[in-house]
This record gives sequence, C-alpha cells and structure tokens, in this order.
Amino acid sequence: MADKNTAAVINTADYKGIWVFMEHAEGELRSVGFELLGQGRCIADQLGEELSAVIIGDHVAGLAKHAFASGADKVYLVEGHEYEHYTTDAYTIAFADLINTYKPSVVLIGATNDGRDLGPRVACRVGTGLTADCTNLAVDEQTGLIAWTRPALGGNILATIFCPNHRPQMGTIRPKVFKQPEQDLTRNGQIIRVQSKVNSADIRTKLVDVIKACTAAVNIEEADIIVSGGRGMCSTENFKLIEELARVLGGAVGASRAAVDAGWKPALHQVGQTGKTIGPKIYFACGISGAIQHVCGMSSSDIIIAINKDPDAPIFRVSDFGIVGDAMEVLPALIEEFKKIKEG
Repeated sequence: MADKNTAAVINTADYKGIWVFMEHAEGELRSVGFELLGQGRCIADQLGEELSAVIIGDHVAGLAKHAFASGADKVYLVEGHEYEHYTTDAYTIAFADLINTYKPSVVLIGATNDGRDLGPRVACRVGTGLTADCTNLAVDEQTGLIAWTRPALGGNILATIFCPNHRPQMGTIRPKVFKQPEQDLTRNGQIIRVQSKVNSADIRTKLVDVIKACTAAVNIEEADIIVSGGRGMCSTENFKLIEELARVLGGAVGASRAAVDAGWKPALHQVGQTGKTIGPKIYFACGISGAIQHVCGMSSSDIIIAINKDPDAPIFRVSDFGIVGDAMEVLPALIEEFKKIKEG
C-alpha cells in the first residue's frame, strides 16, 4: 500500500499552454501583465504552445483586446460583482478552478502586492510549487522545463529553479524585468468565459474604502526617469540633491541598498535584487559603486548615467554615459543646467 503522505503522481503531458495573470485597476490592465505576455509569447513559441491571459474582475471583458494585442491567443474571463476589487478568497477560488479545469503547463504572475498574495495560495490549492520573486525566466533547452531565476541568500547569489514533477510550473516575476511588447491592435483571439463559482459566504474580508495616497515620489516601478543615490551620497542631507534633480526632471527617487540600510531613504525607494526591479528611460546612478545586486535591478534601463569619483567603479561598465567626479559637486551643476533648459 502506498504511503498516504506520498504526493499524487500527475501526468505532466496533460498540461499545456502558457498563462499570464493580468492585474487591473481603475479599468486598465497593469503594465506587469503586458511585460509577462511579451516573455510568455517567446516561451510559448519556443515550446509550440498557446499563450493565454487570465482576467478576473467585474465588467472587464473590454480589457481582452489589449491582451490579444500584446500576444495572447486566448483570454480566460471570469466576471462578477464579487471580483470588483481584489480579495484573496475570491480570486484564489476562481484562479484555482481555472487551473484545475483547463490545466496550463506554466502560470506567470507579477510579483506585485496582489501577485505575491495570490500566487502561493493558488499554488497550494492546486498542489504545485511556486518560485517567488523571479528576476528572469527562460526555457531550459535540455529538459523543456521553465528555468526560474531568483536571488537567494540575501541577494548574494542567483538560484535557478526547476519544477519537473508537478504542474503547473508557477512563479511570480518582478515588474520591469521584461520590456512591454509593441501592441498590434489588429490581433484577435478566443475569449473563454467561465462562470463564477464564488459566493458571498466564501469571501471572509470586506473592502470598506479605497484610500488613494500620494505615492508618486516612490512609484519607481512606473517612472520614466529615476535619480538614485548610493553610499557615496554620505548623508541624508546630501540626498536632498538627489531629490532636487528628480523634481526638476519630473522623475522619481531611487536608492541603493547601502543608502536604505543607512536610513537615508525608506525601503520603498530601494533598487536592486532585494528591492525593486525597474526599467526607466533614463537612470541616474549617483554615488553608487555598481554591485551586481544593484545592477540586476536597473540594467534594463534604456539610458544609464553614472556619477562616481572612482574611475574604476563597476557602475561605469554598464553605463551609457559616465561622469568621474564627486556627486556633491556634479549634482548642483546638473540641477542648474536642467533648470535653465526647463525655464528656457
């Protein structure tokens, strides 16, 4: 007789397709979903499988066209008043039911507040594993499995994780790791409407109110321009130069782990493997040496401008433009020049 604690053996061949969970807010899909559709399209093409988007919400059918435009072949749509706002119970029940019914091989979820809440619960519900907070994913050429890459041991190493025996292969992926694909609004696909199996008794939490805080200063994941400071800024007082340049440029303020550990900026500003992964159009690295843990969090920036008084600092190896000098002298000059441009 088999041990009752032995996990059930599944036929992995029964599971097909790449799924992307699409978050949305205020009637719009969040950018992380598009980023994952772009990478999901590459994986689906490599494996010869379909790419599908999962949209759960209330009156959200109109969002499907944007998923198709970004590469999805199908959209699994679950609608109902119980999904108007994200709740752990409702979304977990709906998503787990979809997986158990349609059996995808791979499920990609953004490593956002909601995604980090939803992913592990769904994985547990369907009896599979989940690789959290990934900074890369690809197809392993030898096995055909998804190779999930994530930081480990405090960001000091990168671990590559496989899930050979259970399905679906699931992971949460940090925003801004991948670029959004160009949308093709001429693309169409199949919408599969799935009836909601959630009732009010299943939802143990109730949304009382939505409070919109002013988070523009720390919303570095969505910013086009980010000015970051590191250990070389030396103090909270000097960090005001970072904040001033960001204000003049209409950008956001970032910080290295060393600056956050020193208490100069809160953790919400941290860029890197143990912080946020970002991909702005322009990234200023001021007084940041360029440790691999930081570089992995910002290397997808379109243009990287480094300011460091050490000409051999590793940050210059990944920079498009570099200024060798003391940031406390260079930043005031940049601020004045950008003010002139803005005023003129």
